[in-house]
Amino acid sequence: MLALTACASTPPPTGEINAAQQSVARANDADADQYAPDEIRRGRDALAAAQAAIASGRDQDARALATRATALADLAHARSREAASQNELSQRRAEIDGLRQRLRLED
Repeated sequence: MLALTACASTPPPTGEINAAQQSVARANDADADQYAPDEIRRGRDALAAAQAAIASGRDQDARALATRATALADLAHARSREAASQNELSQRRAEIDGLRQRLRLED
């Protein structure tokens, strides 16, 4: 009887779902489709599964899936930011190499 009362008093995981949605949106804004397509796809899939679980009253499954979606979307965001930083670094190095060559030509 106590277990049933504990389950009934647990609120639905709307906070976890909202956090997962925000993580997916942040990854989208960081071009995760380009830089981390597998992670963002799996994150979106987990979010959709979490939303389906909460709609069918499977709050515990929804909570776990939302947590997974958040983790995957955060990973996609981090990988996207890393790739963007690496691209920027490569561009800056190319600019520096170009400037060095110009300086040598002017000597």
